[in-house]
Amino acid sequence: MKNYVSPDKRSKKAQREYHAKQRRTWGVLNPVTRSVPSGKTYNRKKDKKRIGREFRDEFLAGLF
Repeated sequence: MKNYVSPDKRSKKAQREYHAKQRRTWGVLNPVTRSVPSGKTYNRKKDKKRIGREFRDEFLAGLF
C-alpha cells in the first residue's frame, strides 16, 4: 500500500503531474463571457462609419 504524500511535499515533477491530472478541458464550451452591446448607447465607431458612408455616397453620386 502506498502512503499518501501531500502535493506541497512532493518533488516539482510529481507536483506538475498531480496538477496536470486535476485539470480538465472545457470541451466545446468557451469560458469567455460575451455581452451584446446595447443599441441605446452611443458608439463612436458606428457614428464615424455612418458619416464616412454618407460622404462617400455623395462623392460618388457627384461623379456620375
